[in-house]
Amino acid sequence: MEFDVLSIVQMIGGLALFIYGMTTMGKGLERAAGSKLEKTLEKMTGNVFTALIMGMVVTMVIQSSSATTVMVVGFVNAGIMTLKQSVGVILGANIGTTVTAQILRLSGGDGSGNLFMDLLKPKNLAYIIVLVGVIIMMLAKKRRTRDIADIFTGFGILFIGMSVMESAVAPLADLPQFAELFAAISNPVLGVLVGAGVTAIIQSSSASVGILQALSTTGAITYSAAIPIILGQNIGTCITAFLSSLGGSKNARRTAMVHFYFNLIGSIAFLVATYAIQYTVGFSFWENPIDKGGIANFHTLFNVTCTVLFLPFTGLLVKLAKWSVPTGETQEDPLAKLEPRFLTTPALALDQAQRCIADMGEAAKGNYHLAVDPLFGGSAASEEIFREHEAFLDRAEVEIGRYLTTIHNVRSVDQRRRTAEMMHSLSDFEKIGDYAQNIFDRADEFRQAGLSFSATAMNELHAMADAVSEVLDMTVEAYVTQSVSLARSVEPLEEVVDTMKEQLKSRHIERLGEGGCTMQTGIHFLDIVHDLEKISDHCSNIAIYTIQLVEGAEEFDTHAYAKAAYKSGPQFETKLKFYQDKYLSRLNEAKA
Repeated sequence: MEFDVLSIVQMIGGLALFIYGMTTMGKGLERAAGSKLEKTLEKMTGNVFTALIMGMVVTMVIQSSSATTVMVVGFVNAGIMTLKQSVGVILGANIGTTVTAQILRLSGGDGSGNLFMDLLKPKNLAYIIVLVGVIIMMLAKKRRTRDIADIFTGFGILFIGMSVMESAVAPLADLPQFAELFAAISNPVLGVLVGAGVTAIIQSSSASVGILQALSTTGAITYSAAIPIILGQNIGTCITAFLSSLGGSKNARRTAMVHFYFNLIGSIAFLVATYAIQYTVGFSFWENPIDKGGIANFHTLFNVTCTVLFLPFTGLLVKLAKWSVPTGETQEDPLAKLEPRFLTTPALALDQAQRCIADMGEAAKGNYHLAVDPLFGGSAASEEIFREHEAFLDRAEVEIGRYLTTIHNVRSVDQRRRTAEMMHSLSDFEKIGDYAQNIFDRADEFRQAGLSFSATAMNELHAMADAVSEVLDMTVEAYVTQSVSLARSVEPLEEVVDTMKEQLKSRHIERLGEGGCTMQTGIHFLDIVHDLEKISDHCSNIAIYTIQLVEGAEEFDTHAYAKAAYKSGPQFETKLKFYQDKYLSRLNEAKA
């Protein structure tokens, strides 16, 4: 048998089957685990040891350290995991990824002559496993059952791909050029570069190690050639995290750098130590052919040893990452929390969307004060900051809305209700920002024209603005904390604001008739009163959405719910009386 073009095609085809099988199995395992996998990873990172264990377990489950690292980059980018917490997970992921190579070593061995024993060998059993997976897939009616089918078919295809690669490279054993090639690769620097390059291209250290294990069946690869390649493979796998962090926050990029420094420093240190021992003491096996088991064992030895050695120096990795990605002057984008990686995990995606909507509430509240406070003697508003907040609110409404509509696998009733609530709330927060902008622009025009309100009008407006400020503060806090008790305090105060609006309109007409104000100032006065009342209305909507969500309302209906169920309780009347005494009395004082 000769190694020809057909052998190359078979080699590439086997590699494709290998990668496809590994990916399919990993995704099946991840989906079968559900959102619990990510949620557990998020929560169990309190210290470096638990983080290490979780990183190892998750990687063993999904069969990909790159996937785990990408997940961690996403957590850090979204702000739900710190850079320090990510280090332990990354260390654990490097141990977990060695499991794939240990599984692949099982595929070797010659036939025993016993049919039953031969069928139990992984490369033969793989076909039966694929058949089982296909049968399950054809009969499956539930999503979880199809996930199990993917696990079976992926596992089988993984070994079939490995078997195809081994068969394709078998003729290489008779080629002297092949032996000479790996003799040249015995140069440690060249070996590291080859391993890193191949892994960077296919973006999987497991696949790269699998290729090396397949090539080792020819008997032409020695320990001296394999060791530098394996070390290089660990460096090359960092490319996936780098690509994942592009466009992310500085801490996301730092997380990728932690992964890179761990593998780079570990590989260099291991390479130097290995060759130092070889040149002084010497390894008896150094020029012996390496098999799949030897490759798997060295891969495991390297990652476990480096992890143990780096554990006391996790702080150093963090410092190196921060030095590599220094803090810049540009602010982090609050919408970076909308991690695309979380779209397949509704629980995480909805949490992040809610955090972004809470940021919208804070931005709207900030703009309200920037618009209103200068009217009553506060410091002059920064137009630049105001415009930044307003631009953020406009952009957030679009991007959060798009993010919510692209979340996958939203099946539970609670998740669908959360999505509906957030779609309503983000629109109301954006509208609050719009009315704050109206007040800001009118106040600016008012000042530029050299106009001023009467003392009475100013006191009335101040009272209403304070009431709206309290409404807005309660609304934002109730949304952030999902507090029903706080949200229930919004509607009574909103009723008082409505009353204040009607009284201020009536009093303005009186002053206008008495000549106490001009038509020009009156227009500005009524416009501001209108905008204040509209802000209060949207706060009422958000508060009621919050109550409905927490209490489990089937449909979101602000008007019907508020008028029927909400206002009927004694708590409402008590709160209403409290706010009437607090704010309507100020209007009476202003008139007097």
